[in-house]
Amino acid sequence: MASLPKILCVGAEPTAVEALAKSLGAGVECQAVPNHLEAEKLLRTEEFSAVMMLNQDEAGPQPLETIRAAEIVSQIADGVVLVDADNAVVWANHQFRQWCPTSDIIGESFYKALGSADILGPDFCPFSSARRSGVPSTTVVRISDHQFYQLKAVPLSSVDHAEPQLIVSIRDVTEDSMQRQKLDRIREAGMELADIKPSEIYEMTVDERIELLKTNILHYTHDLLHFDVVEIRLLDHKTNLLEPLLAVGIGDEAANRVLTAEPHRNGVTGFVASTGKSYLCEDTAKDPLYLDGLIGAKSSLTVPLILHDDVIGSFNVESPDVNAFTESDLQMVEQFARDLAMAINTLELLIAQQADTARQSVDAIHSAVALPIDEILNDTVNVMEHYIGHDPDVVRRLQAILRHARDIKQVIQEIGREMAPAKAAPIEDVEERPLLKDRRILVVDADKAVRDDAHRLLERYGCVVETAHEGSEAVLMVRNCGENASYDAVISDIRLPDFSGYQLLLRLQPLMTQVPMVLMTGFGYDPGHSIVKARQAGLPAYAILYKPFRLDQLIEVVEKIIQSNEVHAPTSS
Repeated sequence: MASLPKILCVGAEPTAVEALAKSLGAGVECQAVPNHLEAEKLLRTEEFSAVMMLNQDEAGPQPLETIRAAEIVSQIADGVVLVDADNAVVWANHQFRQWCPTSDIIGESFYKALGSADILGPDFCPFSSARRSGVPSTTVVRISDHQFYQLKAVPLSSVDHAEPQLIVSIRDVTEDSMQRQKLDRIREAGMELADIKPSEIYEMTVDERIELLKTNILHYTHDLLHFDVVEIRLLDHKTNLLEPLLAVGIGDEAANRVLTAEPHRNGVTGFVASTGKSYLCEDTAKDPLYLDGLIGAKSSLTVPLILHDDVIGSFNVESPDVNAFTESDLQMVEQFARDLAMAINTLELLIAQQADTARQSVDAIHSAVALPIDEILNDTVNVMEHYIGHDPDVVRRLQAILRHARDIKQVIQEIGREMAPAKAAPIEDVEERPLLKDRRILVVDADKAVRDDAHRLLERYGCVVETAHEGSEAVLMVRNCGENASYDAVISDIRLPDFSGYQLLLRLQPLMTQVPMVLMTGFGYDPGHSIVKARQAGLPAYAILYKPFRLDQLIEVVEKIIQSNEVHAPTSS
């Protein structure tokens, strides 16, 4: 036979208890004690459905409401415990009892009753803090490696005790705590991904650096996130192609599939890369965006790789199970993807830094050599002019000097190209200009800065540049360049120290079948009408550059001149 519900009445006169029992009827048992101390003693050994505080002057709460309230507290999902001044359990609801390793907990120390909990903070003495301050105190405790509870101790006002009793609410926060711990480990993994020392990077090839990053990604993806099927693609912003970086567990056909950052006909990966939004595919068979990846895949999770608000790629994991990924997985993968994007960027910056350092070294060497060699060429052709027809042996020696000087210059340029390592991220965008590669360009200008810039800018596209200070020097350079080493373009200032650009054009016409001339001018008014005369002499209208001009304008004009010369070049019969 089930026992009757019992109500403990504290501070009640016998008549009040009798009246309460009469009002509740025969289905409830009432037991009276005179004060709090007696109530605490009784609560240590007996179970009560409710506790009512009654006195002769004030009516207590309604009995039925009190019973209902006690029933609610007993059944709620959180634990509720009343502890005394010694932190011993006076009363506990059903949920708290479920968490305790033993059922006999009344009178037991709170922490011992819960299972020898470890206090993790933030308050390491929550009960003492609540009593001392009079305000609630909160902390987290760990029962085992996989069980965490949040405690909130609330002091109860009391005139009978130096230290008040506490109401302690207990909530199971295991899932949240495990989630936070996992996110912390993911953040640590992300920092380790990007923690690549420059000293280590510089000793590695580009392929070795990429393999290092891949190895670290796979390690953390498998051991930390517990994913076995992974695909990472990087976005080429020029072509909009999603280039494969890493594919594990995915068939070759899917891994090598051509995808672009477009929301349609490019699968989930293209959608994510184009929108910058994560995508959880719960059932691949029912998802119109999904394109086959893992053979037998039933669900997938894809997140964008974002760096400074720009999408740089995508991170995709797949599973053979339907609904394999949760919102929690999404949160963790997004965190890992943010760190991964930073790691990829760090690696590319280090590679680019190395490439830029090497390029600067090569440029410095070339700049230090290029102009002095030009001076040697200029001086040699000037000296050779005096010996032509007088001393053939000297002329031959001077011609050899010209060849060797030009060879030295070209060798330095070729070595520079070979020294510059491949870059994962270019320092600057230099568009490929195949038409300019190995083209010989003569720049004629009295300004050293112009000649220096010509080397730096034109050689970036593979041109072989030589310079002259004045028109007469340029004529000698053309005259002595040799049949197989003629200039593909001559770029001259309209005003030279000795004569005009137009006069240079006239002097070159007997030496060249087609003079590939480009004139530069910084004057809006041409008092000598050099431009008009040059155009009348055959200079194309597009072959005039007005200073200051952009590099792309110069490049386009030089290309047009080269193309025009090739079209009009005489054909051998």
